[in-house]
Amino acid sequence: MLPQWIIEKKRNGDALTDDEIREFIQGFTRGTIPDYQMAALAMAIYFRGLSADETAALTEAMLRSGDVLDTASIAAPKIDKHSTGGIGDKVSLILAPLVACCGVAVPMISGRGLGITGGTLDKLESIPGYRTQLATAEFLHIVAACGCSIVGQTERLAPADRKLYALRDVTGTVPSIPLITASILSKKLAAGVDGLVLDVKCGRGAFMPTPETARELAHSLVHVGRQMGKQMTALITSMDQPLGRAVGNALEIVETVAALQGCGPDDLMEVTLALAERMLLLAGVARSAAEAGAMLARQLESGAAWRKFLDMVRLHGGDVATLVHPDRLPRARLQEPLPAPASGFVAAADAEHIGRACLLLGAGRTKTTDAVDHAVGVADLVKIGQPVAQGQPLAVLHANDERRLAAARAQLETAFRITPAAAPPPLPLIREEISL
Repeated sequence: MLPQWIIEKKRNGDALTDDEIREFIQGFTRGTIPDYQMAALAMAIYFRGLSADETAALTEAMLRSGDVLDTASIAAPKIDKHSTGGIGDKVSLILAPLVACCGVAVPMISGRGLGITGGTLDKLESIPGYRTQLATAEFLHIVAACGCSIVGQTERLAPADRKLYALRDVTGTVPSIPLITASILSKKLAAGVDGLVLDVKCGRGAFMPTPETARELAHSLVHVGRQMGKQMTALITSMDQPLGRAVGNALEIVETVAALQGCGPDDLMEVTLALAERMLLLAGVARSAAEAGAMLARQLESGAAWRKFLDMVRLHGGDVATLVHPDRLPRARLQEPLPAPASGFVAAADAEHIGRACLLLGAGRTKTTDAVDHAVGVADLVKIGQPVAQGQPLAVLHANDERRLAAARAQLETAFRITPAAAPPPLPLIREEISL
């Protein structure tokens, strides 16, 4: 069948066969189907959607467009976690070594930040020497040696996704549930995992702003993953305010160190432990959430998770001395508190505006070729419901450029709202679990 016939078929709202989807993706990956035809099919999918079966076929085709790692040599159950992205979300950095301490292998392929959402790889690269691009053999060796490894996508893992995402980004087809589902799962399942726990963010600083869209995406991901023979579960978690009290690459590494040493902020630890518990349950190493929680608590209290993180960083070439002495991590030249304009209670700490402030400081990218300043960001954030006195810092800006600092300060001022009376408590962090 000619590519234009497949485009016309989906444009008219008809279902595509597995063979049609597979042949189209193969042709696009090889270059025999040009970008403009792939963009046309993506737009047809955006408007007409895909059934669950079609979405599974698209995911499978994108997954098989490159290498799928053979993890058979790793005896432990292999479970990964994926977040749809948020502000201050350093969960993966804590979760991977913590879960690995419990006998579960965590081969984690992560991404970089783009726009206001931070990237796990950018955070790790603020540790001097940490290598995020590894050959497959070395990646698997590290997973076998210490139980976890966090790396970036290689050229040979789901290349169809990499090409298609670049097109979606410039053709207005990013917010399509079937295309998002195929993009996420094709990358994550290429790591050869047995199961996947999903953190679908919902709120002001999330890609899915409403509970309805977050629930739709979570259902799609879990359903398609199970169709592909994987154990799946998803949590819908709140992202109306940042997770933890620091946003910015090195600043989040400092908070990660504190969390692994038992001093993490309550909200960060609640989400991390909830996701980690589900990973242990999927792996079959715990029979209940209570048992999983007790196992994880022991690894934190004993220092085992902290030592595991150091082992992982060392195996990736990172300088562990900068973690033992976090003052050696990249530090911004300027630190400026943002004072509260009045006394009262924090009614809003808008994640979107805080993310934008960090972007203005240089902590993220507006395009993929931008360099990231690992030292800058916003720290010491107040939380919703917290009492503050006039003049008390609502946050501290970390900057290396006066003009960027001024722009970020103006943006950050719009993030906070103070009320004279105590505001209602924020919505629960864990809003819903989707396991079908």
